[in-house]
This record gives sequence, C-alpha cells and structure tokens, in this order.
Amino acid sequence: AFVQDSSEATEVLCPSVLGTGLTTQREFCDILIGRDPQAGVRVVIPRQSGEAQLSFDLSNRHTYSEEQALAGLAFAQYTATIGVLTSDGTLLSRGVIQSEFRSVEDLVDRVGGGAGPGGVKAVAPTGLVRIEVTIPSQVDSVAILGEILDVRRLDGHDIFTSPGR
Repeated sequence: AFVQDSSEATEVLCPSVLGTGLTTQREFCDILIGRDPQAGVRVVIPRQSGEAQLSFDLSNRHTYSEEQALAGLAFAQYTATIGVLTSDGTLLSRGVIQSEFRSVEDLVDRVGGGAGPGGVKAVAPTGLVRIEVTIPSQVDSVAILGEILDVRRLDGHDIFTSPGR
C-alpha cells in the first residue's frame, strides 16, 4: 500500500484505492504488480528547476482475521519489491518492504468502507518503510508498480510476479 506524503503538493492518480485509515485518516492505495506505467500509481511531479525528491510511505497489505489471531494462526511474513518508473518505462529506483504480522498491533491502521464490524475492511496495511527517490529534472511524472510479492504463512509460501496481483 502506498501512502502519499501530505507535505508534497503532488497529484497522485491511484487506480486501486484501498481506502482511508480510521486512525491516521491517511489515504492508502494498492500498488499492483505490473509492467505498464499507465497502470501503476502515477505521481505528477510539480515543475522544478533541477532534481525533485519524491518520498512516500510503503506498507504491505494483510488480510486480517480476528479468528486466526485469537487461535494463534495469524502469522504472515511479506516482502514486496516496487519500482518507480518514468512514463516510458525507465526504472528510476526500487523500494523494498519486509514486514511480519502476528497480531492486530502489527497493523499500521485499519481501513474503513468494509463489511466488517464497524465498517472496517479485512485488508489493512502492515509494516511501514519510507521510500525516497530522486527524480531527474526532465521527468514530469512517475509510476509506482509492484514487481515481486513474497508471502510466507504457516500453511505455505507463495511468490507472486503476475500483473494485477
């Protein structure tokens, strides 16, 4: 999940909105795996005379189950790799987040707009890492796309690389 840095005056186009954090009031956006910059989270860079700095918070997305947590079966370890690309697909930088989930305290926030108790969604961000990217002066927008998602749970291990995941 991508979280826009509110101190930046940038336009963010999110094709897959996760929702608003109930505690932080931050907007969370899913970063899906893909190769097409037009399908990613697009960030318009304000006009600048030189390099710009783009910074954002990156979290993994966890599907929370109260039943699994209470039964001690809620372990998950996530490693996600994302790429920041220009509109023509040139890779500017990569970012990685690794996080573990064991209990509700490992969630960054809960997201509203769901069918769960109190309107809470089952999916929620876990882990938090700050990503900072230097944007060359001639670049006016970038796309953030997922590359690889590695998930380890008590019942198995999956590696996802297919677009749309």
